[in-house]
Amino acid sequence: MKKIITTEKAPAPIGPYNQAIITGNMLYTSGQIAINPDSGALILDNIQDETHQVMKNIKAILEAAQMTFDNVIKTSIFISDMNDFSEINKVYGSYFNEETAPARETVQVARLPKDVNVEISVIASL
Repeated sequence: MKKIITTEKAPAPIGPYNQAIITGNMLYTSGQIAINPDSGALILDNIQDETHQVMKNIKAILEAAQMTFDNVIKTSIFISDMNDFSEINKVYGSYFNEETAPARETVQVARLPKDVNVEISVIASL
């Protein structure tokens, strides 16, 4: 059985999907991009601000599921330019304890929704 997780503190889905699903003790989030949930505006001023908005959106979804970044066991990061990796990594790393950080992959892709520069999804466990 699955439970749908939704919050107004993260962007509403822009397609036929949900912000997150819990099944058993696992949470699977949809990929998050830098949409400000209050204004609906994309935050693309610089890669640091863009990444922070993505992580804030993920945090809001985790909180809606009564979880924190400590519950995250796996992340997937999709970026449009591997040259941004270092700056994305600095921001991303500030949300995790390095000793207990989740497993992760980072992949450069040709294009992301709304032509953003970074999209991140997470898997978390209760």
